[in-house]
Amino acid sequence: MSATRNRTEEPPVFRKLPELDKKEDQRVRRTRDRLGDALVELLLQKPFDDITVQDVLDRAGVSRSTFYTHYRDKNDLFLSDVEDFFESMATCLSKLGDKSERVAPVQELFAHIREMRPFYNALVESGRVHDVMELGQEHFARGIEQRFNEMPRARAIPRDRRGAIAHGLAGSLFALLGWWIQHQMPLPPEEMDKLFHRLVWTGANGAITS
Repeated sequence: MSATRNRTEEPPVFRKLPELDKKEDQRVRRTRDRLGDALVELLLQKPFDDITVQDVLDRAGVSRSTFYTHYRDKNDLFLSDVEDFFESMATCLSKLGDKSERVAPVQELFAHIREMRPFYNALVESGRVHDVMELGQEHFARGIEQRFNEMPRARAIPRDRRGAIAHGLAGSLFALLGWWIQHQMPLPPEEMDKLFHRLVWTGANGAITS
């Protein structure tokens, strides 16, 4: 999703040689980044269906055997790259120890989409935008629920309702994102963040009292 990535670090399988594991993890991440970046660059040039695995390999400078060590096909690479991006974005407030009452990094997400507008247009043209938004909504639902479990203001929300409310809010967030894009991004990302969070706490307070 971006030329500069912040992928989630995966725990090593073997812990007897931590330094070797760390180096191996770094090599794996670099390889995955190169492949993901190559696919993004190619998507800006031609439709997804016209891109071959060999196109990706040539652009990334990665061997075919290495590619198939990590991915089944180009669709697996695409979805894995999207998953990495949304997992990192949806959980960034929790990972940074953010103490605000924001349940999702809306400003950061919208700013990134604005910067990557050509890539978003390429996803639309390739018919992949629905898959991307669906994955994003799933990750943000989990991220919002995690934030509810962390912040004092959300303690009044019954724990057995938090998951349902989080899923509803994630759906609202991506509906808001769709509206924002379709209307040529009329408000800055920081204003969209404020708008979303007003909706969040109005709805959450209603859920508490109902």
